[in-house]
Amino acid sequence: MELDELRQMNAADLRIKERETREDIFRLRLKLRTNQLDKPASYRRSRRELAQIMTLLRQKTREEAASEGATKVSDAAAD
Repeated sequence: MELDELRQMNAADLRIKERETREDIFRLRLKLRTNQLDKPASYRRSRRELAQIMTLLRQKTREEAASEGATKVSDAAAD
């Protein structure tokens, strides 16, 4: 999946995609260890995709926390 497509997803969709990718990595790791994996690059690609998903999730949660903090500060200033 392209990075641009991942960026357009919301946090809930990214968590679902993270879970799916982790399951895929698990299956690929088993195939790799039992010499049944035809393309070892698919294992590396999945790991890279998981890292991108986790990075985007972290960024989105930080943005949400920052926006909530800014809202609390502006509410407190209004009082």
